[in-house]
Amino acid sequence: MKIVTIIAALSVALVSSAFAQRIEPASAAELAAITERGRLLAEYDQAAWHSTDAVVALKPKAGVVTGYIARKDGDKWTVVYGRLSEDKKAYLIAYEATQQLSPKEFKVVEFEVPKKNTDAFLFAARALELTRSVFVPPADRPYNAAVIPMAEGKFYVYFVPAQTTTTIFPLGGDTRFTVSSDGTKILERRQLHKSVIEFSVPAGSRPESGYHTAILDDVPEDTDVFHVLSREPKIPELVVTQKFVYHIAADGSIKYLMTTDAFRKIGQPEK
Repeated sequence: MKIVTIIAALSVALVSSAFAQRIEPASAAELAAITERGRLLAEYDQAAWHSTDAVVALKPKAGVVTGYIARKDGDKWTVVYGRLSEDKKAYLIAYEATQQLSPKEFKVVEFEVPKKNTDAFLFAARALELTRSVFVPPADRPYNAAVIPMAEGKFYVYFVPAQTTTTIFPLGGDTRFTVSSDGTKILERRQLHKSVIEFSVPAGSRPESGYHTAILDDVPEDTDVFHVLSREPKIPELVVTQKFVYHIAADGSIKYLMTTDAFRKIGQPEK
């Protein structure tokens, strides 16, 4: 397979002795879980984008909306827009956007008297507010956040650099928090990548694959899958870690290819 490097390799720094200590590559089950989280991130991003367009069209009153929380129920997304109550015991929903048959279409219900939520959306909003208080993004770059429920009731909260130009797709500079089920305690902070690399495809070309290196851990990250699913054109990505090489297909699925040592020998003349 011909590999085209879209831009310089992703350079990252080792920040935890717990990372990059693997002897074996990630299992099929671990890679499938990364794919699932990455796909949810991509869906969350799309739901937030298209529901925001629908809500903005209603011209919300100042002060009733300070943010949003998206949540998937079955195969549909609901995105609520509102704010935490002063005592943080309720999330006050001013607008509720529900996905329709088309993934890009949302039906919005406006509540003149805010609808109080005291469970799922409240806990997610708490988790978002808590992590925002400790995540400090670069001053020159906007960030998007996503709150994804975990199977055991906890939350993953992601902070990823926002796309600001339609033809440029940022990767890196992202962080994932694990937060308690009630949204009040940070259990883990995981830096996914350090540096931000901006991928773009030269006009008139269509590479067969993207490529980046990473040394924070010897597995792809959730946001690597998100990146593949979000960018255009839809092309696969090779992730080269210190020890292993993985292939992320255009649909987000991941497979282990070979060791990094073997990868480096490809194309070298035999001695």
